Amino acid sequence: MSIFRSAGSFPGRAGSRVVAVVVAIMVLAVSGCASSESSDPAVAFNSGRGVDEIRESGTVRIGVYPDRPPFGVVDDHGVYSGFDIDYANRIGEDLGVDVEFVPVSADTRVPTVESGEADIILATFTVNSARLGVVDFADPYMKVSLGVVSPDSAGITDPVQLNGARVAVVRGTTAETYISSRYPDVRAVKVDKNSEATAALLDGRATAWLVDNSAALAWTGTQAGFSTGITSLGDQEVIAAAVAKGNSSLLEWLNSQMPELNGEQFFHDSYERNLAPVLGAQLPADQLLVESAAG
Repeated sequence: MSIFRSAGSFPGRAGSRVVAVVVAIMVLAVSGCASSESSDPAVAFNSGRGVDEIRESGTVRIGVYPDRPPFGVVDDHGVYSGFDIDYANRIGEDLGVDVEFVPVSADTRVPTVESGEADIILATFTVNSARLGVVDFADPYMKVSLGVVSPDSAGITDPVQLNGARVAVVRGTTAETYISSRYPDVRAVKVDKNSEATAALLDGRATAWLVDNSAALAWTGTQAGFSTGITSLGDQEVIAAAVAKGNSSLLEWLNSQMPELNGEQFFHDSYERNLAPVLGAQLPADQLLVESAAG
């Protein structure tokens, strides 16, 4: 059973969310980091609920995107669907509990799991060194690199063309970090979610959008007049479930579940249902799934 929590409505936990945001801001002030995610491993955070506590409660709280098809989206009736949602529901099934979906954005993923508002984050969460300082990642299930979307009338097909361009990036993502460190001459158009990035493209405020290649290809596959001219920019990285730093009980459980999921090609089946219709030959399963690479 899945439990819906509407975006912006967090009864009984508003205080913890505010505290988490304040903590994140304080950490940034100390570290001087431009991202909303701390990389200071010395900072102590809530270690989260272990497997026994989750089972006793009857519910696992999982942070997901409510607005990023085909990975996570919620309809008008509060029903979630998508690739990450399939994984979340399987976690609940194997734990023997209901799933409560907690809507997150890119820059609230870390505070949401740090505060205990969510037990697990499943929101196309790329593993990197900065994030490893503040959360623990389970074994990965997906591979990712960056892609560049641009209008067909002024297509960007070479990274050199990014210099001087107006590039939309979502705050708190690897795209934001990459563009600021590799392309200082880019005029970044910073937004809070993918729908705002695509709006900036459509109204001309941005001439390109830098985002995970899977998200880029999914959008351009259904949007006339735009293409993903660069499908792989930067190093290939991996995506994994995240738990609160120090939550060894839940982390070990997630890792113990992974061989079974891979053995039955769970992620491949979910890819066929959710991703293949929009990604197709542009990003086949063997290029996207860790499960396929593991054979």
